[in-house]
Amino acid sequence: MIIDAHSHVHDPVRSHIALLDEAGVDRAVLFGTRPHPERATDAASFRREMSVLHEALSGRSDGPDGFEAARRELASACAAHPDRFIGFGSVRLDLSAPQIAAEVEREVVGRGLRGIGELTPPPDGAGRIEPVLRAAADHGGLPVVVHGFAPTTAGDLATLAALARRYPTVPMVVSQLGGLNWLAAIELARETPNMYLELSTANVIFAVRLAVQEVPDRTLFGSDAPYGDPVLTRATVERVTRPGELRDRVLGGTLAELLGL
Repeated sequence: MIIDAHSHVHDPVRSHIALLDEAGVDRAVLFGTRPHPERATDAASFRREMSVLHEALSGRSDGPDGFEAARRELASACAAHPDRFIGFGSVRLDLSAPQIAAEVEREVVGRGLRGIGELTPPPDGAGRIEPVLRAAADHGGLPVVVHGFAPTTAGDLATLAALARRYPTVPMVVSQLGGLNWLAAIELARETPNMYLELSTANVIFAVRLAVQEVPDRTLFGSDAPYGDPVLTRATVERVTRPGELRDRVLGGTLAELLGL
């Protein structure tokens, strides 16, 4: 089974299904989203959508309304295509620890979602995800996915690794191979048994090759669609691996084990 470990709700959803079909991808982990760059028709509209993304990645929440809209879109997409999408639910990091625990129970576990993410703590604020990890551990070790590209810093990656070691039953997935800090991410994952690296948005092919070489059992194929393309990201994985067990694990086998598929 080939599984895209990182994608966001598309508008319309059928365009995402078409991309998965073209890439030969069986299923995709699906996150809710507030920005929709795929809606853009010109530079001005693209800039508007990316300003929403910038606000989210900077830790400036647009409040409960934006989260609720994203949750509704996610629920609709998963309900329409349960055989293709594996829903993950996000939580607001500006809440208290008890409120975060309640949100995980209500909005993730209560909705039948398979994990938590994609979390977007502000730069140098990765420690804010600790209440989420505690809640994930309380629910049997739900996987937690954290944004890894800018504005995530090298210090954030070190904090994430330290938190992962504090909650060893929780699989922590760092997205986008840690962005420009990919080498640090690989080194930290190598020393942290429950830290996984999702491979989308790699800026050089050597980063993907080295990640698979150094952490073969904890690297995950992902596209970050609509920002990335599953056809191209699958080709990248296949470019740096040979046919066989290792490639199969990166393209979906490892994630299938994590999710009990």
